Amino acid sequence: MNKKRPVQALVLFVLVLFQGISGIFGGIGLTIDPTGESLKIPIDWLEGSPFGNYTIPGIVLLFLLGIVPVIIAIGLWKKIAWSRKMSVYLGIALLVWIVVEIAVIGYQHDPPLQLIYGIVGVLILMFSLSSTIKEYYKPGTVHQL
Repeated sequence: MNKKRPVQALVLFVLVLFQGISGIFGGIGLTIDPTGESLKIPIDWLEGSPFGNYTIPGIVLLFLLGIVPVIIAIGLWKKIAWSRKMSVYLGIALLVWIVVEIAVIGYQHDPPLQLIYGIVGVLILMFSLSSTIKEYYKPGTVHQL
């Protein structure tokens, strides 16, 4: 039986896709310009971190918080069985990324990226764990791959 896609599923899809697209652009930007200048991210934010430039953070951002979320978003849209659980893991990964980033470089408010993506992470978790989303993506109602 085909259920109508609930608004919460659309919101989750948009949040995950937003994370993926912004992660891809941010990751590519940091990888191409490891100084961070092109993205207006000061290199001095890395003082005290294990990184001399943004190459490694950019690569991790590109794959973990860019490409993977786009794959998850496609799975959510196509209603594939693993996509809801993976969106939970994405929300956790994004929050861990932000917490570690704040622990290593401190809270940066200009631009307020940590706040914005922290909120995105919380919202992804909230929607992924909501009863409406669990019901919509429950076994037997999703496509298996």
